[in-house]
Order: sequence, then C-alpha cells, then structure tokens
Amino acid sequence: MQRSLLQYAIFLGVFALLVGAVHYYLWHRMLRAPALHARVQTWGKRLLVGLGVALPVALIFGRTLPRSLSALLSFVVYSWMGIAALLASALLLSEPMRAAVHALSKFSARPLDEARRMFLSRTIAGSAGMITFGLAGSGAAEALGEVAVRKVPVALRRLPKEMSAFRIVQLTDVHIGPMIGRAWLAEIVGRVNALDPHVVVITGDLVDGSVEALREHVAPLGDLRAKYGVYFVTGNHEYYSGVGPWMEELARIGVRVLHNERVTIGEGAASFDLAGVDDWTGGSYAKGHGPDLAKALAGRDPSRELVLLAHQPRQIFEAAAAGVGLQISGHTHGGQIFPATMLVRLQQPFVAGLDKLGDTQIYVSRGTGYWGPPMRVGAPAEITLLELSSAAAG
Repeated sequence: MQRSLLQYAIFLGVFALLVGAVHYYLWHRMLRAPALHARVQTWGKRLLVGLGVALPVALIFGRTLPRSLSALLSFVVYSWMGIAALLASALLLSEPMRAAVHALSKFSARPLDEARRMFLSRTIAGSAGMITFGLAGSGAAEALGEVAVRKVPVALRRLPKEMSAFRIVQLTDVHIGPMIGRAWLAEIVGRVNALDPHVVVITGDLVDGSVEALREHVAPLGDLRAKYGVYFVTGNHEYYSGVGPWMEELARIGVRVLHNERVTIGEGAASFDLAGVDDWTGGSYAKGHGPDLAKALAGRDPSRELVLLAHQPRQIFEAAAAGVGLQISGHTHGGQIFPATMLVRLQQPFVAGLDKLGDTQIYVSRGTGYWGPPMRVGAPAEITLLELSSAAAG
C-alpha cells in the first residue's frame, strides 16, 4: 500500500512538472513572443495558469465529485489537455523553421528586426492555433462518434482445422468513468452481440472509478453473448479503482476474470488454450497480483494452440519464450493523439495492429474508449474482430 501511494505521488509530481513546462512554453510562444497587447497577455497568462492547475486537481479530486459535476469538469479539463498537447506539438514542430529563419537572417542584407521577428512569431502562433483547433475538432468527432469494427484475420499454426473461422471479439481500454457510461456501453454490447462471437475478451482498463460509483454503468456487460464465454484480464486502471471488488463484480455479472489462469476453448480435439495474466504493474498495487505466466501455463500440453490475454504489449517477450501463438493486448490506445505514438514506443515494443515476435503473433488494439482528452487523432477507436484460421488449412 505504501509503495503504491509513493508511486502515485511520484506520478503526480512528474505530471505536475510536465503540465507546468507545457503551459510555460505555450505562454512564451503564444503570448510573449508574438508581443500581444498587455491586457491580452495578462488574461491569457491567468487562463493558462488556471487551466494548468486544474489538470492535476481534476486528476486527484475528480472521482470524489457527483457524477454530473465530475463529467463536466473532466470534459472541460481533459479537452484542454488534448488541445494543449496538440498546440505544444505544433509549436515544437515549428522550432526548426524558426531557427532556420533566424540563422539565414544573419547572412541577409536585411537581418530580422523587432517588427519582422514579431510578424514571424505571430504567423507561427496563428498557424499553430488554426491547425490545433482543426485537429482537436476532428479528433473529438472521432472519439465521440461511432466506434468502427476492425476485422483482423489471424492464421495460427496449431489451431485445429475444425476451428477455422473462429471469431474472437476484443474490447479494451473502455475506461468507463465520468465521461463514458451506461448508454454508450449498452450500444457497444449490442454491436458486439451482432457479430455473433465465439468468445469475447476484455483486455483491461475497463473502468476509472469504484464499483459503488460505476456498477450501473458497467452492468450492460452482463448482456454480452458468446458461445464460449466472456473473459477479462486486469489493466493498470483496475488497480487504481479497487481491483478486488471489480473482480467480484465482473464475476457476478457473468464475466470470467482470468487471474493468471488458463481455460479450454472449444470441445475435445477441436479446442485451444486461452490464458490470461494480470497487468504488468499489478504486483505494485495488490498483494498476490502481477503477471505470472508460468502459473497460467502450468501443466499445459505444448502441442495445443495458445492464445494469451495480457493488457500491456511488453508481455510479448515472455509470451514468445513460452510458445504463445497469439497475444491479444491493449493499453497503448494507439497513441490516441498523434504524435504521442512516438512516446508510446519508448515504453512498449508494439503500439497498434498485428505484428510478430519470432513465432508469436501479437495484436494490439487502439482501444474502444478513450482516456483523458475526448479526442483521437490518427488513432481511431475500435471493436476488434479477430478471425482465426488454421495455418495448416492453407
């Protein structure tokens, strides 16, 4: 418990420093460098300070507020988070051009004077602002619109021929919380059922809040229908939200939690193994948790096909060593807002889509919901339909 509190404190400290640095940069490039009117600079600075402070405050206290107020606060604050990230990215991309103009001016017959410097700064700031709000608008439309079904064919060498055309529907990173609730999830469940899946898997980060606060909003998962069942593995956000009560609640509504466990999918020889492990960080937050693939695979027949549910893609290295045929993951959101994709790659070996490490394939979903900013730029949400086939059948 003390370790998890220390980790959370460190996260908040780093987050606050990052927020402060981004807002200072925005003030410098959007207000100070363009030399806007003094009154505009004053009110702009106050607005940036207020929004900057609101971000960590909302992160800490957002869950303690009534849902209606929390939803409004989250929408405003996290929308600004997305806008600020896009704006800072656009301005950072302009820095090489700005530096080149300044360098060339030293060799020009007319070096940049104060007026021309101001014009350059205002042009860059205005262009960055227009690009940002265009991307933010389209990103909000993408995040808040209908979630697309993404069909992904996967050939597995040990899958019995009789199981070709086996359908696994994956939901992940749903993030039921202040901004995503029951009505939205009920629609997703209806669309999943329409795909007539053999198995439904939920690969973590289902919730952002306690069972008491979100029970009714998660309830539609009890209406999921799949021939061989609905399975769940924990993500890091379950450990922020009370993992024990959530495991009990999901079991109550008919969702099987794979807590470093393995089950048989199918009947007799026409079957494969489905295993699930805890989130990579689970051991830091709850006793008896953390990924234990060896436990999940103990006593397994290695000639059988093996599909692994693991929230974070970085589990792939151990999975490949253990002979997993396919790992199904989430966590990354596909970056959610470009260019965050490049930052995700610093932590995870794979960010989105179907890939391979040795003989082990991995599919990483971009996620079904969103976290933080209600925006998706270059990383559309998805309901994933994995259509398995036997490589031997080909």
